[in-house]
Amino acid sequence: MSNDFNRDKRTPENTEPPEFEEKVISIDRVTRVVKGGRRMRFRATVVVGNHKGRVGVGIDKGNEVMTAVQKAVARAKRNMIDIELKATTIAHETSGRKAGAYVFLKPASEGTGVIAGGAVRAVLEAAGVRDILSKMIGSNSKINNAYATILALDGLKKPKVVVAKAVKETKEEVK
Repeated sequence: MSNDFNRDKRTPENTEPPEFEEKVISIDRVTRVVKGGRRMRFRATVVVGNHKGRVGVGIDKGNEVMTAVQKAVARAKRNMIDIELKATTIAHETSGRKAGAYVFLKPASEGTGVIAGGAVRAVLEAAGVRDILSKMIGSNSKINNAYATILALDGLKKPKVVVAKAVKETKEEVK
């Protein structure tokens, strides 16, 4: 007798874990006023990352929540950035600004954890950063704080560039 009855029908045999983890930051109901009244839609803000240095933020709208989330995930995957991690943290201090939101990121020693809140925490965890200090200044907007965090991470210099610049500066000082 086959084992078909004991197998869970919801999970296929060759299931692989997803490449990217998706985290919904916020779902908002937005309205547009038209001649006949109000048209309601949903706006989803999503962070997508692989915990190994790739992360993206996407925002999109749809008539249903699931549609909005799927479109936001697709947009986040298109807008991904790569960051270089130094062990479990970032290489150096950095900051990003989007509209009224200002996000400051500072590397932390191993075991510190992610000292961040809200959208900043979601973006950093999706990127794979496990030890970092952060500060949000200005806006409380989840969207602007998520984008400011992405801009801060995108502003990280690659370690090879930092070393090359330091070598060049020391050669100039010697002359």
